[in-house]
Amino acid sequence: MSAPALLEPPVEAVDSPLPAARRNWRPVLWTVPPVLIVLIIAVYPIGRVLAESTVTPTGRGTSTWTEVLASEAFRQALWRTVSIAVASTTGCLMLGTFLAVVLAFVPFRGSAVVGRLIDTVLTLPSFLVTLAFTFLYGTAGAVNALISEITGRQTPLVNFLTTPWGVIAAEITFFTPFVVRPLLAAFAQLPREQLDVAASLGASPWRVLRQVVLPEAWPAMAAGGSLVLLLTLNEFGIVLFTGAKGVLTLPAMIYTRGIVTFDLPGAAVLATVQVALSLTLYAAYRMVFARFTSRKGR
Repeated sequence: MSAPALLEPPVEAVDSPLPAARRNWRPVLWTVPPVLIVLIIAVYPIGRVLAESTVTPTGRGTSTWTEVLASEAFRQALWRTVSIAVASTTGCLMLGTFLAVVLAFVPFRGSAVVGRLIDTVLTLPSFLVTLAFTFLYGTAGAVNALISEITGRQTPLVNFLTTPWGVIAAEITFFTPFVVRPLLAAFAQLPREQLDVAASLGASPWRVLRQVVLPEAWPAMAAGGSLVLLLTLNEFGIVLFTGAKGVLTLPAMIYTRGIVTFDLPGAAVLATVQVALSLTLYAAYRMVFARFTSRKGR
């Protein structure tokens, strides 16, 4: 055997396990940064709030939880939060579906402008809607001024802004575009041939809408409705500006406890309940949506 041949490394030595080990570690290394980001911006604040909720004057315990959860104010705020969110979501689904159907299937002059206006609402802060409602329907707003001018009435006839109905009306106005946009995207993907076939078989427009259009748009409707439900459940700006005098929801109660009275443990308890409620609704939505898509795939 020649000398150069003796200097050549064996074939097994060339294929060392080091590159394979590095390749196995690469997914782990790429996973570490996003996991750290999630831990910093999501897990740590929730854990910190949960730890703060156990602080008592004598140390740590569950006395703050017992005091907050047993209070009548908490039960009323929880019920009002859920009821306003459900009512607002229902209104957004009804109004958003109607607007999306009209914009997608009823051609009229100016439909593009209406679509642009709906997109514009998505970019506005919620307090602008509440200010507009105040200027229109407030006790000194344009509607009451017009009624007083016509009837000579001294007391305002329209006075619902400081009630849950005022909050619901403002939230429906602001959050309806979150339902319209997904539905318009779903309607754009609906084959026109399917609609033409249904119409040629003698189906009425209402039957086509009910049996062909809406079943195909259900996932988009569920996505938009779930998003609106989560947003209205945690909405604070509209409640603060519109119903601050007579409507107390969980976000408003958290603000009162944490900022006004500086009761941080009590605010932490309420915040923990709010987070748990939001996560529960999100998990339920994901479960229902997964079952629906799996059945549709079959």
